[in-house]
Amino acid sequence: MAAFDAAVEPHRRELVGYCYRLLGAWDDAEDAVQETYVRAWRYWDSFEQRSSVRTWLHRIATRVALSALEGRQRRALPSGLADADDALPWIQPYADDRDDLRLALIAGLQTLTPSQRAVLVLRDVLAFPAAEVASMLDVSIGAVKSTLQRARATLARVAPRPEDVVEPRSAEARKQLEAYVAAFEKADVSLLLDVLRADASLEVMPGRPWFDGIAACTPVLTDAVGAPGDWRMDPCVANGQPAARVWFRGEPMGVVVLDCRVDGIASIRVFGDSSLVARVEWTSVGRGGTVE
Repeated sequence: MAAFDAAVEPHRRELVGYCYRLLGAWDDAEDAVQETYVRAWRYWDSFEQRSSVRTWLHRIATRVALSALEGRQRRALPSGLADADDALPWIQPYADDRDDLRLALIAGLQTLTPSQRAVLVLRDVLAFPAAEVASMLDVSIGAVKSTLQRARATLARVAPRPEDVVEPRSAEARKQLEAYVAAFEKADVSLLLDVLRADASLEVMPGRPWFDGIAACTPVLTDAVGAPGDWRMDPCVANGQPAARVWFRGEPMGVVVLDCRVDGIASIRVFGDSSLVARVEWTSVGRGGTVE
């Protein structure tokens, strides 16, 4: 067991991130990695180092995740639902500071087929050689190359990568996050409106509320701030973006994730799931930007 733990534990963070990209939910990703480790332990004695431990674990994780996706609907954000009657499960935020886990990219990945997601992440994010990816998926190298080409083309259409995003601990990101927190804790919505872009959007989950543009967002935010002291927020990082754990009148409410750009907040995504607040993995960013 000691040898097994020493070999596999260094790969846990990467594996959870990989499964999260495929599954779109933190809970599902952790479950998939747990199942990956159960299977890996079961076959540890027969693992003969024909590949690296990293490749072997990702092969198992790929099979676990693809099996979990069979028959499932994709996850989405409210802004990604064109059909008013659509009832897809929502994407969950994830406590990680990696830029390639931004919510817009995760939502874009969800529009790909499961095999396209796996190939694109394995090749473009994790940099596995095409031959190793082909082995993981039991397909030809040619199939990997053609699948990757289609996945890249689709993702470029649905989730273009913005060039003006800011690092979550940068001075500009701190300024915007602090304005959001202060607006709610002081019940002064003007502090937030000062840093919102004209095209800012607001998405609130669960449910379908999606407000596009500052004119649509303003009355909703004005009503939401309530009275001074109603809200308490703990700044943190989620999906490589500024975020905060949120309490309302002393009760855990959920997590808010901001899309901060060089010229202001482009989107606010509110995840009303009280269980997220209690997660121990969040990296708390103290007032003034220090990491706690």
